[in-house]
Amino acid sequence: MSRIGKKPIPLPAGVKYKVEGNTVLVEGPKGKVSALIANGIALKTADSTLVLERTSDDQAALHGLTRALVNNAVQGVTKGWTKELDIVGIGYRAEMKGKGTVVFTLGYSHPIEFPLPAGIEVTVDPKQTHLTVTGVDRQKVGQVAADMRSLRKPDPYKNKGVRYSDERLKKKAGKTGAK
Repeated sequence: MSRIGKKPIPLPAGVKYKVEGNTVLVEGPKGKVSALIANGIALKTADSTLVLERTSDDQAALHGLTRALVNNAVQGVTKGWTKELDIVGIGYRAEMKGKGTVVFTLGYSHPIEFPLPAGIEVTVDPKQTHLTVTGVDRQKVGQVAADMRSLRKPDPYKNKGVRYSDERLKKKAGKTGAK
């Protein structure tokens, strides 16, 4: 029995949705996001809330997933999603080049230009060591942040690299002299 699937999704003022086949298009003040709907699951509006109902218990596993995807779309068009990254290391930094490219200097022999996909915005703080990735699509925001982190993953010995702001790292002990 899906507990998450039964929870109603609050629809704030200004948010509209339209079902087209097996996708739902959610439109709000920040933009548009589409989410997939599993077969056998229907959306119904009841006093400014959105309720997902399944036709049979065969869709029980997808009921909660579909509700979570639609809820993420509704939250994305109202509040938006953010991921914060920190750059740690001497000489490591990031800067914006125009509106659609972030240039990373991460200790390699060359700077790395990272083009931003449509719908994603990045702000870099004045110290050039803190980035904020924002957008309406939760999956896309998380993927862009993960791709930026993978340019120079945190080193377990010196803790240098690109990391999420809330990420806690375990620092490993280095080599100890033998005899």
